[in-house]
Amino acid sequence: NLRALMKLKINEIFHSIQGESSYTGLPCIFIRLTYCNLRCSYCDTEYAFYEGSDMTIKEILNKIEKYPTNLVMVTGGEPLIQKGCIDLMNQLLRKNYDVMIETSGSLSLDEVPKNVIKIVDFKCPTSNMKDKNDWTIIKDINQEDEIKFVIGNRQDYDWSKEMIKEYNLNKICPILFSPVYDKINMEDLSKWILEDGIKVRLQIQLHKHIWGADKKGV
Repeated sequence: NLRALMKLKINEIFHSIQGESSYTGLPCIFIRLTYCNLRCSYCDTEYAFYEGSDMTIKEILNKIEKYPTNLVMVTGGEPLIQKGCIDLMNQLLRKNYDVMIETSGSLSLDEVPKNVIKIVDFKCPTSNMKDKNDWTIIKDINQEDEIKFVIGNRQDYDWSKEMIKEYNLNKICPILFSPVYDKINMEDLSKWILEDGIKVRLQIQLHKHIWGADKKGV
């Protein structure tokens, strides 16, 4: 199979506890692809911008076979920059993995396989990347998917609230509010959500609370 021989630049592959999304707490295999088209002010995976090794899809599948779990998260960087990402997800689905992808709100989703759960991270003002959001991709977000806003301050919160309203996001799928680690008071963010009665799920980055903010490959 020629597709299985297609090469991708892989930053790291590891087995850990899912730290984000509604799947938080579940054992998960992470396949982190190299490269990103954005440069968010608070990025916690800058090492994925350039570092990585070329691996065929077959080599990736062989490597993850040893892990005793069925949930796979394809992440980055921005995984969809690499053309082979779609082939990788199709092969994972064929192997009966439950597949998730974490992607920014800046790239087309129309080729992402239907059975892949998409976690779409639209960028708030403090990321300095909000102009890169492509709101037309909402048409390819399903009710099994999730939309995430990473909140750094009150301005981000108010802006996210406006976007939810403007694009009727609550009608599309669950919405996650994720605080920028060590930048925003969780109590304040919780209070704003409760005061406004908005239908969002507040999440923490569980993996950072388990292993610390700077640990790679966990």
